[in-house]
Amino acid sequence: MFNSTADLDLPPLPNYQQTPLPPLVAPIPDKLLTLLLPIAAYWILSLFFHWIDVNDYFSRYRLHTPVEVLKRNHVSRWEVIRDVLIQQVVQTVVGTLLGLTEPDDFIGKEEYDVAVWATRIRITQRAIPAALSVFGIDALRLSQSMVGSYPMVAGALAGGSYPSLAKTMSTDAAPAITVPSFAGWEMMLAKALYWYLVPTFQFGLAILVVDTWQYFLHRAMHMNKWLYTTFHSRHHRLYVPYAFGALYNHPFEGFLLDTLGASIAFKLAGMSTRQGMWFFTGSTIKTVDDHCGYALPFDPLQHITSNNAGYHDIHHQSWGIKTNFSQPFFTFWDRWLGTVWTGGDVSARYERARIAAQRKADQENKTGSASISQPMPDSDRVSTVYQDDARNAKELSSVPQEAQQPTVPLGKASQQAAASRQQILDDNANGGVRVLLEEAEEEQEAKRVLRKSTRRKTGSSTPQSDSLKGLRDRVTGSMHGRTGGIIGMESRR
Repeated sequence: MFNSTADLDLPPLPNYQQTPLPPLVAPIPDKLLTLLLPIAAYWILSLFFHWIDVNDYFSRYRLHTPVEVLKRNHVSRWEVIRDVLIQQVVQTVVGTLLGLTEPDDFIGKEEYDVAVWATRIRITQRAIPAALSVFGIDALRLSQSMVGSYPMVAGALAGGSYPSLAKTMSTDAAPAITVPSFAGWEMMLAKALYWYLVPTFQFGLAILVVDTWQYFLHRAMHMNKWLYTTFHSRHHRLYVPYAFGALYNHPFEGFLLDTLGASIAFKLAGMSTRQGMWFFTGSTIKTVDDHCGYALPFDPLQHITSNNAGYHDIHHQSWGIKTNFSQPFFTFWDRWLGTVWTGGDVSARYERARIAAQRKADQENKTGSASISQPMPDSDRVSTVYQDDARNAKELSSVPQEAQQPTVPLGKASQQAAASRQQILDDNANGGVRVLLEEAEEEQEAKRVLRKSTRRKTGSSTPQSDSLKGLRDRVTGSMHGRTGGIIGMESRR
């Protein structure tokens, strides 16, 4: 069979014979590899970041110190590992069911599919004369004047008519016949579409679907008190994110936000099993990288998009928890809908938390006691506007801004920080007011340290000032060479 259509002006489509696609890694079937690769990528990349963490490599690029991981988080590492493994079991079950709905992949039809695209290009050219006539251009006359010097252009102007392009074909059952053939440029364009442009569109569509799905569900988890306290607050026990905590979620949230969202994107984009393999694995790598706790200048994932570890880390802080919802790829929804953090430079806030965590660890070492994310009794704390939990939970906006501890920037950021604090207050099971009391103590401790530093001679360099400068350097240089002032963001007031 040379042509499955009745249009004799079109070149015939080639015959093809399909055979099963060999597995990418023999003898593991591609569908099984699609389940295994994201899990393997998750733990390999997480262990890499853990390795550089425990060996103190690239410490200058850390967003937080190891002491902060121990003292500010409200969950142990073993609990994190347990919940991540549960989510990966759910992910594997859903992936197995998804694989049952997918046909097996075959090879051998590629030339036929390229020819189909070339046929579509040829048919599209039939609209050129009518389109040019709208502008008063006689395409047929123009084509006749160019047929000698530019035959391919002339053929396109004539509506895809190439009388000189023909080839002879024959089969065992039929004599040789002359049939139309495709122009070289048509085949080049068809191959580019089939091999590059269409797959790029599929991956772009899948990324758009995942970003949209996760943004609105993630935002809903923060806007609805029941959803937050019941499900999403578990993930926010990690005030200092680290790589293998990226998928630390409530099992239902992990299924809804990550597993189901990626599965829907895969289906809507019409991906093959092997495309899905790379999409799922790439999404996993990006999610781990966003929680790694490092602003590495040589990490391409932190420069390709504005959604990087620094950007997402702000969302994990008590003052930014209701901002920067976008994940895992781009930040356009945050920017379009006004949920991006607008508080400007956050380097001092990060330095404040580092100082307080180190002082707390030093005090525990002296007394011989140790705790991980165990808050001190409220009676032992400094007096702050957050001691009256019931009043602040209802009347936070009535507290004068100059009296609020820790302090917040002016403008829209004050509303963002107030909403974030309200979310913390509502979540009594995971700290509630105690988290804000810790924040107030941290700020007062940092102010005491900074007051001592300012008493020293002008121009003198101290470890504290050097540390703050280093943090600011990696904060402001987190992405695309911007010098905005907050991690991965430009200042907006």
